[in-house]
Amino acid sequence: MGLFLAGLAMLTAPVGAAVLGAGSPATAAPASGPYAYVANAGANTVSVISTASNTVTATVPVGSGPYAVAVTPDGARVYVPNSDANTVSVISTASNTVTATVPVGSGPYAVAVTPDGAHAYVANLNANTVSVISTASNTVTATVTVGASPGAVAVTPDGAHAYVANLGANTVSVIDTASNTVTATVPVGAFPYGVAVTPDGAHAYVANVNANTVSVIDTASNTVTATVPVGANPYGVAVTPDGAHAYVANLGANTVSMIDTASNTVTATVPVGANPYGVAVTPDGAHAYVANAGDDFLSVIATASNTVTATVTVGVPSVAVAVGHLVAATPTPTTPTPGAPTTTVTATPASLPVTGGRGQSYAIVAAALVGVGIALVAGSALLIRRRRFTA
Repeated sequence: MGLFLAGLAMLTAPVGAAVLGAGSPATAAPASGPYAYVANAGANTVSVISTASNTVTATVPVGSGPYAVAVTPDGARVYVPNSDANTVSVISTASNTVTATVPVGSGPYAVAVTPDGAHAYVANLNANTVSVISTASNTVTATVTVGASPGAVAVTPDGAHAYVANLGANTVSVIDTASNTVTATVPVGAFPYGVAVTPDGAHAYVANVNANTVSVIDTASNTVTATVPVGANPYGVAVTPDGAHAYVANLGANTVSMIDTASNTVTATVPVGANPYGVAVTPDGAHAYVANAGDDFLSVIATASNTVTATVTVGVPSVAVAVGHLVAATPTPTTPTPGAPTTTVTATPASLPVTGGRGQSYAIVAAALVGVGIALVAGSALLIRRRRFTA
């Protein structure tokens, strides 16, 4: 089994509050995002991409074998598991530098941040465990034993459970995040690699690489209630912010299947680049980004037409996608007029939809583009990540 992977995350500048003088309108600072964070496993770096211009604006050295990324709900940090170093690099998005390195279990390949931003769950493929990192201290505060070869993790929108796909056991472990214990084990298809939770938290979609199917888990009963045939070797899965569709990257077919979640049937198939591993839906639901392991670019699908409308050159094959929160740019404070009354303009929470995917990926839909991210909305940074599998 050869492994090769990268991760991508999108976010914008955090929301702030401005104190304004009478007659002094707020001036919004130029949007500094969204940005895509791409983990380059072969180069031991993370590329920072401006999605406005689709250009690389920074390259951040991390540990050896970075295989995933997850963005905190406030957009301040990116967590990157380094599979060969058994560590997680913590990147400050303000400076695009690594500010902490956290030792975890052997072979960390997936990471998901909880909706409140307090913890990061890291799936350790070689240790059959999940490390729980406190993001306040950047230390491991718990280690949870799960099934064989955990390769993906997703946290439910309410933060109560983490779903872990065990590709070596053909199961999904359900972790109670309050006690950090496994409370259920769900049999799924062969070689489950991707997992995504719907915005309402009612279902988890699991991509089964060797079965060419997606298992749909009812999270209330933790049973599989539907099995959806898709393309060859599905690796990544992401649910749209409105919960209406799931996009599945089919490595062996060079396509992306779109599943109607109401009927659990494939209603569209989109040709993309070579060996698509990862897929993530943008926070507004307008586009799906697809990481093509066999090419050096990402395919961008317009979800309204289900056609590829753009490609983003990253220079190396990429196989993972993670979508963070969406918030408005911080208003620029103006100088109040002396003696004039002041008005405080404060950002308000966004509406709540989120999406999920392999590793994990939650896209927050921001009402009026003012969002509080995955934390307050019943979602956590959706992360989808992939790994090349050779039978």
